[in-house]
Amino acid sequence: MMKPIKVLITKPGLDGHDRGAKVVAHYLRECGMEVIYTGLHKSSEDIVAQAREHKPDVIGLSIMSGAYLPLAEKLMAKLKEENLAHTPVIVGGVIRSEDIPALKSLGVAGVFPSGSRLADIEKLIANICHRDS
Repeated sequence: MMKPIKVLITKPGLDGHDRGAKVVAHYLRECGMEVIYTGLHKSSEDIVAQAREHKPDVIGLSIMSGAYLPLAEKLMAKLKEENLAHTPVIVGGVIRSEDIPALKSLGVAGVFPSGSRLADIEKLIANICHRDS
């Protein structure tokens, strides 16, 4: 039996809105994934420490504050610095469509603006991990 996909879901920065992150976490658990939700107000250092400890297959950032570009840039740099750049990162939240290419140029594997379908998130994670969804 194949071990479940492990997803680390986290809320970087000062954003205090976590309902969406909790909905995604619940949905992915229902799909059979192992989900670690770190809670609110995590720094890049916190996220990297959690990634080192839990060894997730994918890191999911939920950002509702609009600060997604600098937060993603800082995390991607920290992951690289800590030799964890092989861990794919996806970003969801209030994201302007014109900023999606900038996020992808940072190395973000997937971007899910508000209103994205939960099934699309699950499908991308399964594809990233080379599993059928």
